[in-house]
Amino acid sequence: MAPLPRPPPADPDADWPVPTLVLRVDDLAHPGAALLFDSVKPHEAVRAAVVAVYQWLYTPQNVPRKVAKITVVFRAMPGVAHTFGTDLLKEIHFSLDHIANSAHRARDEIMGVLVHEAVHCFQHTGRGKQYPVGLGEGIADWVRLRAGLAPPHWVEGRSDKWDAGYEATGYFLDWIEDRYGYGTVAELNSVLKDRPWDELLFKELTGRKIKKLWKLYKEHLGQKVPEDPGDPDDPDDDR
Repeated sequence: MAPLPRPPPADPDADWPVPTLVLRVDDLAHPGAALLFDSVKPHEAVRAAVVAVYQWLYTPQNVPRKVAKITVVFRAMPGVAHTFGTDLLKEIHFSLDHIANSAHRARDEIMGVLVHEAVHCFQHTGRGKQYPVGLGEGIADWVRLRAGLAPPHWVEGRSDKWDAGYEATGYFLDWIEDRYGYGTVAELNSVLKDRPWDELLFKELTGRKIKKLWKLYKEHLGQKVPEDPGDPDDPDDDR
């Protein structure tokens, strides 16, 4: 099946229900704080990240409306960023050290990380039951990829597992989106609002089991996946 062209995402000017956004910078003297304010307008950047998530994963009709407030805390800490909270209140912590270390491309890195973390504020996770962490991180990086914010250090195809997470799974989902049609990843996310995780969801959406999809994807990259004699191809995997 030939790849489908990539249409634009949903209208960025739609009447999106953006929650209250609260920003906090814990150390204004930190070099990362100066880069933050020099590179973006923080409130506008967070709002743009939220709208990017809405554009790629939802429509104005099915966008989640439970989240009432997102607090973004920029502070000195190891790592890059993380998100936590309740259904109503989300909190993103973003490392000022990471921003300082990304000075050569601060604007794109700030936006890319904000988009990734904003996905975690809104994505559906099959009611949390056995949901693969790698899939959640992969969807977040897929939205970042579709938003045109992939960092230069990302390399496609260096993982041996579809659910390795982050850009490994993100690129795999991007291939699925191109091969099986615009909206496939959004539909996967949407289905997980009311149904528990089951890898057969991939077969429902594409006609192929996840292992077959991964094999085809690796072949697309010119890589081979070892055959598993204990898991023969499903005769219905015909698309």
